[in-house]
Amino acid sequence: MNFDEIFQFCPKCGSKHFEKNNEKSRKCDNCGFVYYMNPSSSTAAFIINDKGELLVCRRGKEPAKGTLDLPGGFVDFNETAEEGIVREVKEETGLEIKDCRYLFSVPNIYRYSGLDVPTLDMFYECRVPDGVEPKAADDAAECFWLPASDVHPELFGLRSIRHALYLYYK
Repeated sequence: MNFDEIFQFCPKCGSKHFEKNNEKSRKCDNCGFVYYMNPSSSTAAFIINDKGELLVCRRGKEPAKGTLDLPGGFVDFNETAEEGIVREVKEETGLEIKDCRYLFSVPNIYRYSGLDVPTLDMFYECRVPDGVEPKAADDAAECFWLPASDVHPELFGLRSIRHALYLYYK
């Protein structure tokens, strides 16, 4: 389900005259309120250990439950992307990031609760202390180090993650 299908009433006044304004907004003909469907911010981490292995997680929840993923997630309100990636890595793996460098971003559509949510996924290269082992928590069912030769983007469930893997390993 997309933005136009789910938002039928004005969130400000409740009017059913909440019409398409342009491709990314709706406007209420009753009170004049305009709502823009801007992307939500999300982060993901490329964490490589001293053996050159990539830290991956297995998704414990939908969407794409059971597929591989990079540690990361949505940036919370009033949080920087850098704070978000540090928090998400800690929540999902128990690991403390000691260094973090922005790489690139990829637009995405994230299906959540039946709604196609536009996201802007920001990718970071992060370092953790050598010799530490991840422990899956939060929405990660499993975390493990994957040799670079075994990184196959088609095993990762989210389109933006697959695209980012191609960019990172090209």
